[in-house]
Amino acid sequence: MSHYKYHVFFCTNQREAGEACCNNHGAAEMRDYCKQRVKSLGDRIPGKVRINNAGCLDRCDAGPVLVIYPEAVWYTYVDREDIDEIIDSHLAQGKVVARLLIDKS
Repeated sequence: MSHYKYHVFFCTNQREAGEACCNNHGAAEMRDYCKQRVKSLGDRIPGKVRINNAGCLDRCDAGPVLVIYPEAVWYTYVDREDIDEIIDSHLAQGKVVARLLIDKS
């Protein structure tokens, strides 16, 4: 059994100027926001959740991206409202947010 129920990886990779990357879309700030919000929810999220940075997840075309394990569910997002929906639905209730899904391939 895993120590964490969910492990969330935000791509926060920063490429050279002009190259597509998740951090150009505020990924580091969204990761920080997610981490703070998950922590503030405490026991309202069943099981432990870990929010982490990741280097390039090689999904620049769909970015910004995050992936949640153990299910390997890939999401894109635009703003805090999208992050809130992922937290409230996926992390708190175990329900995938279909509108934010990206193809695993």
